[in-house]
Order: sequence, then C-alpha cells, then structure tokens
Amino acid sequence: MIAFLLSPVGRWLAGALAALALLLAAYAYVDHNGYARAEVYYKGVIAAEHAAAVTARDAEVERQAARQNESKAREAARIADMQAEADQLAKQIEELQREASEDPDAGRTAIGAPSVQRINKVR
Repeated sequence: MIAFLLSPVGRWLAGALAALALLLAAYAYVDHNGYARAEVYYKGVIAAEHAAAVTARDAEVERQAARQNESKAREAARIADMQAEADQLAKQIEELQREASEDPDAGRTAIGAPSVQRINKVR
C-alpha cells in the first residue's frame, strides 16, 4: 500500500482525494454560511410581516371600536327620542283619560261629540 502511495499514480490519487476533500469542505462551509444568511434574512422578513400584521390588527380594532362608539351614540340618541315620544304619549293618554272621566256623558250608550274628539286624538 505504501509503495502505491509513493508511485506517481498514487501521489496523484492522494492529491486528487485531498483536493476533493478540500473542495467538499469549502462547499460545506459556503453552503452552511448561505443557509445561515438566508435564515437571518427570512427571520427579518417574517418579523417585519408580523409587525405589519400586528399594526394592521391594532388599526382594525381601533376602527371597529370607533364605529361601535358612533353606533352606540346614535342608538342612545334614538333611545332618548323614543323615550321622549313615549313620555309625550303617556301624557296624552293621561289627559284623554282625565277628559273621559270628567265627561258628563261618559255613562251613555251613544258616543257624544267630546268622545269622538278624544277618539280622533288617539288616531
């Protein structure tokens, strides 16, 4: 075996194997560095996309909260209007009941002119 390595073919083969081993080592080093650089790059890209998604989510939450607050304000105004209308109707009903109780013809079987006027107010 030693005689083969000392021959010109053996030395050439040993040199070729050493060169191949050196090339493989260089390729592995460069390949590893390439993956490491790509990893750093894409981690940065993913972090930027994540930050953009968080910003977009926060903006959407704020937008929805603003719309909900606007809707609640409109609803409160409408409820206040309905409450005022209900109070007005309650007062009108009380007034009509008072007028009906004061009507001297309240016990009659026929409807008199004041009763017709009270009925027309309800419509």
